Amino acid sequence: MADNTQYESIINDIITKQTLILGPDIVKVKAANVPGLELDANGKVTAIKGDPQEVLQKLVDEYIGLSGLIVKNILAPVFAKYPEIKISI
Repeated sequence: MADNTQYESIINDIITKQTLILGPDIVKVKAANVPGLELDANGKVTAIKGDPQEVLQKLVDEYIGLSGLIVKNILAPVFAKYPEIKISI
């Protein structure tokens, strides 16, 4: 089972990738919609409250809702770095 540090790392990686595509403003707004996810002003994770798997899935769902297949293609390599974390994309 992955620990919170791994979830923070994968979420930071996702936010970084999405920022390159969508820009920081949209990325932060969508991340702010995720209950239990707290970010600093630079978009880095400061806390995950609750089930980190659920927080991660909700974040992915937010970005997929914006740009669907593009997000899936961009995030696949990120998830490959964390094989112990299972996510539905």
